[in-house]
Amino acid sequence: MILLRKIFLKMVRVNNTVLFTASALLILVSSILIVVVENDTFPTLFDGFWWVMTTVTTVGYGDYFPVTVAGRSIAILLYVIGIGLIGIVIGKIIDGLAIFRKKRLEGDIVYKESGHFVIIGWSQKAHFAVKEMMETNKECNIVIIDQLKEAPILTENIHYIKGEASDEDTLEKANISQAKAVLIFADERMGNEQMTDGKTLLIASSIETVAPNVHTIAEIMEEKHVKNFKHAQIDEFIVSNETISSLAVRSAFRKGVSGIYGQLLKRSVGEDLYYIPKKGNWRTYRDAFQSLLDNGATLIADRNDLTINRKLDESIPDGAELYAVCDKPTYEKILSKGE
Repeated sequence: MILLRKIFLKMVRVNNTVLFTASALLILVSSILIVVVENDTFPTLFDGFWWVMTTVTTVGYGDYFPVTVAGRSIAILLYVIGIGLIGIVIGKIIDGLAIFRKKRLEGDIVYKESGHFVIIGWSQKAHFAVKEMMETNKECNIVIIDQLKEAPILTENIHYIKGEASDEDTLEKANISQAKAVLIFADERMGNEQMTDGKTLLIASSIETVAPNVHTIAEIMEEKHVKNFKHAQIDEFIVSNETISSLAVRSAFRKGVSGIYGQLLKRSVGEDLYYIPKKGNWRTYRDAFQSLLDNGATLIADRNDLTINRKLDESIPDGAELYAVCDKPTYEKILSKGE
């Protein structure tokens, strides 16, 4: 027993590749040997494999068992070596799964997939963003970067990486160069708007170094700081304070206007803003406007241009990105039509 204990302790420290290879060879060789030695009891290779697996996993159904001295000798070797070896392999698998889960929870992972969304800075706004993204596309993958002790949310599609977002190593762990888009949320814990936007600028500069072509959206506290980001190539800015203040003022002057904005921002209301691919028979904005109107949708913009209602007779450029307001069934109906 002391000798076996020493053997098993050495086996635990053996390289996983060697351990798994040895286990597979043991099962394969034992399956072949038992069929060769006791062909009457084990007529097929699968029967031999079945008996070996029920033996080394200590299940022992008893439907097959060796009756000759040679067959029982093989069984004894499986009892002594095989059960311990397979037990160690199963233990290694369980430990590996536990370690992987712990690493995911603590953010100590490397994300290797592409086409994902990266959210930098966890806050209530980031939480709402994640919820909105999952409601928009349940299959999308999201990587959250922050310095929290554990992942704020962890599902099959939501991943967490712990680290400083301005650190290039952290950004590379998130595979940011292969991301679809990056959202930088302002760290309001800084307590100072200038320092908050300064941290956002530092993160944006790091992203520019690691992934200059990724689509980046940054939340800033003051619009006057936008000029400081000119070298960081931020694609879109969301001015936090001005946006909220402007909406509040508009609501004060015209009651209920905030409901219009809310309806466009929340998918739970019904009407929403959707990207509409250009149809082959649309030559002018009027063609698109009338076609969408006939289907129950209203064309309102080409990219960020909201003036297309004043140039309906102009041709739609090849790079146009049309947006319309409608509900989801109408949007799906428009997409399904191959006009």
